[in-house]
Parts: sequence; C-alpha cells; structure tokens
Amino acid sequence: MNKAVVLDASALMAVLHGEKGAERVIACLPWAIVSTVNLAEAQTKLVSVGIEEQLAWSHIAELGCASVPFDEEQARIAGSLANLTRPYGLSLGDRACLALAIQRKATACTTDRVWKKLSLGIEIEAIR
Repeated sequence: MNKAVVLDASALMAVLHGEKGAERVIACLPWAIVSTVNLAEAQTKLVSVGIEEQLAWSHIAELGCASVPFDEEQARIAGSLANLTRPYGLSLGDRACLALAIQRKATACTTDRVWKKLSLGIEIEAIR
C-alpha cells in the first residue's frame, strides 16, 4: 500500500485487537483515512463488548487516522453500490468505506476478502 488508504472498521479492529494482518494496517496509519461511518462502527463494536465509551473512543483516537465526514457524494456512491454489493453481504459501513475510497481514488483496506471480488476501479487490500 503506497498511496492513499481508506480503512474500514474491520481494519481498525484488527489493530485494536492485535489480530492477524494488523501490522499491515499499522504500516499505513500515518497516511490512512477513515470515514466517520467506520469510526461509529468501530466505536459500536468496542462498546458492545463492554468497553466504556470514553475509553473505547480514546483507543480509536490513539490510532491517529484522519477522519473524513460522510458527505452527500459519498452517500450517493454508497447507495449506488447497494445492488452490486448485496450478493456479498456488504453493510452500509462497508459501502461507506468503498465510497470514500472511490471518491479519493484510494486503496480500500479491509479484513473482508470478499471485497476482492468487486470491480470498482479502485485497489482493494485484504489484510489477511
């Protein structure tokens, strides 16, 4: 990964939990960006397993990724991806990540290998 990288929530969680592939995400953290939708998704996952909300948010913030607000163009792109991605079970959060990557002409980084089946005109990096 040597250009702009958009992280999805699963990539963030891989780092936060020290999972396989985390080192690949850590290597690009200085220039990685993340949609605010994916920040909400990561926060939700941490809080849902019992981590206090402020502590959960501080763990996410410590990663140092620049966040990008989910805007109207990303909403349009994410919505347009629904039919294409439905057979693969992608969520709104997944499509928000892809929309930001498409908007920025960046690499989308995820733990979900099924994304590699998509032909979206962007690079998709599955970290494991």
